[in-house]
Amino acid sequence: MNELVKAAISKKFSEEPFARKFGFNLIELDEGYAKVDMTFTSDVENMFGMAHGGAIFSLMDAAFEVASNSHGTMAVALGMSVQYLTSPASGARLTAQASEINQTKRTAAYDIRATDDTGKLLAVCQALVYRLDKPLPFLS
Repeated sequence: MNELVKAAISKKFSEEPFARKFGFNLIELDEGYAKVDMTFTSDVENMFGMAHGGAIFSLMDAAFEVASNSHGTMAVALGMSVQYLTSPASGARLTAQASEINQTKRTAAYDIRATDDTGKLLAVCQALVYRLDKPLPFLS
């Protein structure tokens, strides 16, 4: 992976207000791949005291965002389909890994999986991006 792109994405992600609000951390980044984690805290619980699906989705979306832009050109989401399998325990460390499974000149498909710190699979997602022919605006 281009080291300039990697450094620029890592820096931009660490400054992103939404990622900071949820406590997302970029753990790993490679071309077409990203790993992001967060801790399941009480402020992301749903009305049943379980992890809100929106929090798990957001974690998966963050990994997708980073992985799909890792080629150094802008990519925007066309769609995501998520299946929730189970809820993590309170305080668990949640991880989402997004892996590119197909890429064309204009689109790319991703497999995204969310797990807890015991390795339990929480959710799976298939996602698609449209690849713009524009460099990332924050590359310098």
